[in-house]
Amino acid sequence: MMNERDVSESLKEHAEMFMMFTFLKMEDRVKMEELPIGCEFPDVFPEDIPGTSTWN
Repeated sequence: MMNERDVSESLKEHAEMFMMFTFLKMEDRVKMEELPIGCEFPDVFPEDIPGTSTWN
């Protein structure tokens, strides 16, 4: 894993990079208010977090 600084430094050195984004499939539905950051911005990406329910 690389943090933001490591990525920036590598790109300054013209490195080629592959990025992978993953997520865990949840067995049970998760309420948006249970997600640490998601609960602060429930309307920003409502369809981008599969398995979550809305506030209502």
